[in-house]
Amino acid sequence: MEFVDLSRELFHRTQRHPSHPPVIITTWNDHSEKVVAGNTTFSSKALSISFSDHAGTHVDAPVHFDPAPDAASIDQVPLENFYTSGICLDLSHVPLKHAITVPEMQAALEKSGQEIRPKDTVLIWMATNERLLGKPEFEHDFPGLALESVHWLADHGIGMFGVEAVSPSPEGELNFQAHIACGQRGITHIECLANLGALIGRGRFRFVGFPLKIRGGTASPIRAVAIFE
Repeated sequence: MEFVDLSRELFHRTQRHPSHPPVIITTWNDHSEKVVAGNTTFSSKALSISFSDHAGTHVDAPVHFDPAPDAASIDQVPLENFYTSGICLDLSHVPLKHAITVPEMQAALEKSGQEIRPKDTVLIWMATNERLLGKPEFEHDFPGLALESVHWLADHGIGMFGVEAVSPSPEGELNFQAHIACGQRGITHIECLANLGALIGRGRFRFVGFPLKIRGGTASPIRAVAIFE
């Protein structure tokens, strides 16, 4: 059994979507502070962390993009939605800021030799991290899915799809339309994934990415992992 970590690190000022607050990590206490109880001297270290529920590698909850009163928050989404079969499509050749079309998705699926099954998690490698991570352009110049490609995935009955960028579609109106489409089609997406290139050419895997149980959460950081058995 092999585990492939698909998660980005959470650290002070982690790159994130500019509309969300930054990740702030500070030391709350450290081993310079001693506590004495009887004959025992003890020290401990702990961090204080402040972040958006959309920090780091995270999955969006329906309530984030669906204005319906009964849209589910992250703590209401069934856990089985985050333990699925998955495949990864290679779109690493697409230009920055490009909106990936349905024919391009179809070609990538055919090249993978796989099929999309109901409730699958479909990850899409666009080499975003390799080209942009650590640069200011990471927040703006990423490629993503055209609106019709989001519907194409939904037509195949997926549960969710995932990308490396801070948004599922290129920046601007198209990104808003993609989020709205997820709400309309009853699917969701993962953002800020890592190491997707390590999945290419390896076929189907088990995807695991459980969210935190955040009451009313609009999203949650996850530890995304692909498992090859």
